[in-house]
Amino acid sequence: MTGTRPSHPVDEMLPVVRLFAFGVQHALVMYSGTVAVPLVFAVAMHMSAAQTVLLINCGLMTSGIATIMQSVGFGQFGSRLPIVQGSSFAMMASMLLIGQVYGIRSVFGAVMGAGLAMVVLAPLMARLMRFFPQVIIGCLITIIGLTLIPVAGRWVGGGTPGAPDFGSPINLFLAFVTILITVAVQAWGRGFIANISVLVGLVAGSIVAALCGMGHYAMVAQAPWFALSMPFAFGMPEFHVMPITIMLLSMIIIVAETAGNCLAIGRLVDVPVTDTTIAGALRADGLSTLLGGAFNSFPYNAFTQNTGLVAMTDIRSRFVVAAAGGIMIGLGLFPKLGALIAALPPPVLGGCGLVMFGMTTVGGVRELLHVRFEGTRNGLIAAVSLALGMLPTACPDLFAHLGGLWRLLLCNGVLLCILSGVTLNLLIGERAPDGDGANASPSIPIPPGT
Repeated sequence: MTGTRPSHPVDEMLPVVRLFAFGVQHALVMYSGTVAVPLVFAVAMHMSAAQTVLLINCGLMTSGIATIMQSVGFGQFGSRLPIVQGSSFAMMASMLLIGQVYGIRSVFGAVMGAGLAMVVLAPLMARLMRFFPQVIIGCLITIIGLTLIPVAGRWVGGGTPGAPDFGSPINLFLAFVTILITVAVQAWGRGFIANISVLVGLVAGSIVAALCGMGHYAMVAQAPWFALSMPFAFGMPEFHVMPITIMLLSMIIIVAETAGNCLAIGRLVDVPVTDTTIAGALRADGLSTLLGGAFNSFPYNAFTQNTGLVAMTDIRSRFVVAAAGGIMIGLGLFPKLGALIAALPPPVLGGCGLVMFGMTTVGGVRELLHVRFEGTRNGLIAAVSLALGMLPTACPDLFAHLGGLWRLLLCNGVLLCILSGVTLNLLIGERAPDGDGANASPSIPIPPGT
C-alpha cells in the first residue's frame, strides 16, 4: 500500500476545526505515554532537571514528526493508516543497561544504529514474524512488564533507595492515592476519560502532593517559554557493536507491536494490511528511531492506546492522526510544559508506573491465554523463557563476575527471553495439526505503547 485509496474514509480530509478537535483527542491520549519514557529514563539515570526537561521536549517533538511520517507517509515509508508513534517501554531495560555500562551517548548511538538497520531490514523483518509465534510474544510482553515493576517500586519509595525518606509514609500515601485515582478513572470513566486515566492520575496525584508540601516547581519558572530542540545535545553519539546489537534484537518487540497495531487498525478502518503495509510501517519506525537518536530521543513504534480511540469515535481519517502529530511538535517547542512534567514527585510517577507496568504484564498474560498448550511443547518453551527472562531481575548479582560485554548481554531479561524463546521454538516447537495456534503467527499484541 504505497498510495491513497480513492474515496476511502482513511484518506478523508476533514474541515480544519474538526481536524484540530479530533487531533487534540489523539494528542492527549498519546501524551502520557510519550512523556513517560523520557521521564522514566531520566529518573533512572539520575539526570538533572534541565536534562529531564530537554529529553521530554525532544520526545514530544520527534514523536510528532514520527506520527506524521507514519500516517501521511512518503515513498516506501509509512503505513498510511491512522497510527500514532511514541516511545516504547519495551526498549527501556536495554537502554538503561547500555546507559549504565557505556554511558548516555552510547544509548543514542545504539538507538541510531538500530534505527538505520531497521530501515534496511524492514522487508525481511516483516517476513521474520513467522519465527515469533504467539507463545514467544506473550512471554516477551510479560517479561517487559515484570522487569519494569521494580523501577516503579523505587519511585514509590521516593526514587533513591537508601535515602533518609525512602519508603516514608507520605511517599507511600501519595503512591496509593495516585493508584486509586488512576484505577477509578480507568474503571468507571467512559470513552475518552478512561483513555487518559494515567494522565488524570498524574495530575491529581501531583495536586495532592502539592497540598502535602511536595514537588519542586522552581524549574518551571526558570524554563523558557519557547526553545527549539537541537540534535546531539549530549554530545556526538558513540557507536559500539554490542549495544547496537542488543538494541536491534530488542527492536523485535517493536516489530511485533507495530505489526499487531497495523492489523488492528486495518481491521477497524476496513483497509487490507499486507506485508507491504507492515514493511512500510517498519521503515517509518526505523527512520523515526534514527531521527530520535539524533534528537536526544528513543526508539519509536505504533502506539496501542489510540487504537481504542479510533474504535470509539469511528473517525478513520489518517489526517486526524497527522494533526495530532503537529500538535505534539508544538508541545515539544515549549520547555515550560516539559519542566512541569519533570517536577512530578517520584511517588506519583511510581503509582502510575505500577498501573502501566502491571497492565503491560497483563497484556502478556492475555496473549498467553490464546496459546495452545495441550498436546504441544509450548508450556516448556514459555516456562524456560519466562524463567530466564526473570533471572536478572530476581537475582541482579548473578552475573556480576562476568566481563562487561557478557554482563550487558546476560543482564538483559528481555533479550534472554527472546533468545531462549526463538531457539527453543526452532528446536522443539511444533505446529498444531489443526492449525489452531500451537505455533501460529502472533495475533494482535496487546501491550500499551507505553
